Amino acid sequence: MLIADIARTSADVAATSGRKAKVASLAECLRAAEPGEAAIVVAYLSGELPQRQIGVGYAALRDVPPPAPEPSLTVLAVDAAFTGIGAVSGAGSVARRRELVAALFGRATRPEQDFLIRLLAGELRQGALDGVMAEAIAAAAEVPSAEVRRAVMLRGSLGPVATAALADGVAGLRGFALEVGRPIKPMLAASAPDVDEAFGKLKAEAAVEWKLDGIRAQIHVSGGEVRVFTRTLDEITSRLPEVVAAVRELPVRDAVFDGELIALRPDGSPHPFQITSARTATRTATDAGPGGRGKGKGTVPLAVFLFDVLHLDGHDLLDAPGAERNAALAEVVPEGLRMPRVVTADPARAKEVFDEAVARGHEGVVVKSLDTPYTAGRRGAGWVKVKPRHTLDLVVLAVEWGHGRRQGLLSNLHLGARDPETGGFVMLGKTFKGLTDELLAWQTAKLRELAVREDDWTVHVRPELVVEIAFDGVQRSPRYPGGIALRFARVLRYRPDKSAAEADTIDTVRAVAPVMD
Repeated sequence: MLIADIARTSADVAATSGRKAKVASLAECLRAAEPGEAAIVVAYLSGELPQRQIGVGYAALRDVPPPAPEPSLTVLAVDAAFTGIGAVSGAGSVARRRELVAALFGRATRPEQDFLIRLLAGELRQGALDGVMAEAIAAAAEVPSAEVRRAVMLRGSLGPVATAALADGVAGLRGFALEVGRPIKPMLAASAPDVDEAFGKLKAEAAVEWKLDGIRAQIHVSGGEVRVFTRTLDEITSRLPEVVAAVRELPVRDAVFDGELIALRPDGSPHPFQITSARTATRTATDAGPGGRGKGKGTVPLAVFLFDVLHLDGHDLLDAPGAERNAALAEVVPEGLRMPRVVTADPARAKEVFDEAVARGHEGVVVKSLDTPYTAGRRGAGWVKVKPRHTLDLVVLAVEWGHGRRQGLLSNLHLGARDPETGGFVMLGKTFKGLTDELLAWQTAKLRELAVREDDWTVHVRPELVVEIAFDGVQRSPRYPGGIALRFARVLRYRPDKSAAEADTIDTVRAVAPVMD
């Protein structure tokens, strides 16, 4: 398949607002892909690289050679070129990568060059989100979309699922199973402004669990081996020996647990988030981390709080109701390693749990249905989180240079919420509040790495960096395309443990706080 075909499909999808039309265009392109191309085609049309990062930044894309007159560049050739570029290292690597980029772009037509630039710059936001792409795979392979979603949940990636579906249909999809040692995407929670509304969404007796300000962890046990993964499916086992030791003592042979890791003070209250996040970062422990409020202490141990089990000694529990999974968890995990939890049908009792969690310094609670299965990778109605203040996880779209004492630093952040319809982002305003000197220095370096273009005042960046924002309300505003803006927005911390695809949507913004005139 030619890159020209993918570029044309991308343009068609971007120009189409209807979900069905997007699915139809994507499915047509996928049908034309060879078996060895399907996973790459899915990644490119989703705006991603199979290699994730190849060391090509904005500077290398500013000056490209004249375009080729006719399309000849294939998907496999581009993938091989990206792999080769990403493998370059050592002295002179920047210049060598630029040479390879120029050689690749010299073989591309103008539409192909435009597509590749946007792909490498992270600006392909034509609406091919995971849900849309899953439907397109189902349509292309003529299989039920539920089978595709299930396979994606278990495999954690669209590419291999597309390959299996197009090659072997339903039989290929059913070959995916939960594998101990291979992480799956975590189940996510919806939001509610208070406990009463959370109970109103579930309309039944529910479990109320503390919500900690820690690191989400999926822990796999196989024989005597323990492996720890983050919510972004990255392995961090070697950094957390105390977590490995605690889980290794459990009376299980094979298991997959979901839980939270957090640094606690001697009195049981939580350390600031950056102390916890420093334990999972690749940087030195004393660096100012993206949590942003001072220096971390990498030697502080992390406490383990498990709240779900997805597999236990040969039995998959993903489809079991929440109550059954919790009963299985309680059989093998002592209370000291389980998330505090109360089952009740009384919102007043739930409010007491909420007040206790907040009084101890935690974020709030998660209200969980007793009947729902574990819907990995989805923000379903079965779990609803409640916090005492309005916060959102938003994506940095651009940033303005500071002035005065912030001269030379990137300061004023442009904040965006995900638009589930278009796959783009809706700007909700700007803020420079809540930024410490350490965080200003960190974000200046990080956002320069993500830059795709800039002028005298503003640096536009790839929409990858997630930041947690506190705010006092939402007001109508004609200044922004979404018609609303955050009131008194301020930075709490960056969330390197979250991808842009996990940021809050514009629908969530409208749901968590009433819009004021």
